[in-house]
Amino acid sequence: MLRISKIIDYGTLVLTYMAGSPDRVFSAADIAATLGLGQPTVSKVLKLLGQHELVNSSRGSRGGYMLGRPACDISIAHIIDALEEQPFGLTECTSKPGACSVEAGCHIRTNWQRINSVIRHTLENVSVSDMLSPTPLEFPLIAQPLPDPKLRTPSGAAHDMEFS
Repeated sequence: MLRISKIIDYGTLVLTYMAGSPDRVFSAADIAATLGLGQPTVSKVLKLLGQHELVNSSRGSRGGYMLGRPACDISIAHIIDALEEQPFGLTECTSKPGACSVEAGCHIRTNWQRINSVIRHTLENVSVSDMLSPTPLEFPLIAQPLPDPKLRTPSGAAHDMEFS
């Protein structure tokens, strides 16, 4: 199953929360308490996000964390790149070319690369500011039923049946 890891989910949650007040300085403790996450987890997320300049940190009595750039300039792909330990890829050959022993003779590798590219492009086009408010679903949650094979003509094309 394709699934975003908890650390990426938490990183997205933290950045989205911070994007709600972009001029505010946040402490890791306040973020953790507000979001109901463990402070060590939030501190780890903030440290990794800081290494990729998605957040800036400052020390001192008024120190803490702020967004490193406007929320509209931080994509979900940026978050994944900052928090994931390995390069983005749905399969081993799309994240680490040469790592798969059957890669050279694989007949579906280019299709996985195409799928990987489409998903990556989508993640690059969704920003943290987009995550601030719910958006309507563009795709149905329930798959449409396939046409009944009994209603096919000998050529295989479906046809309309008239009922009287």
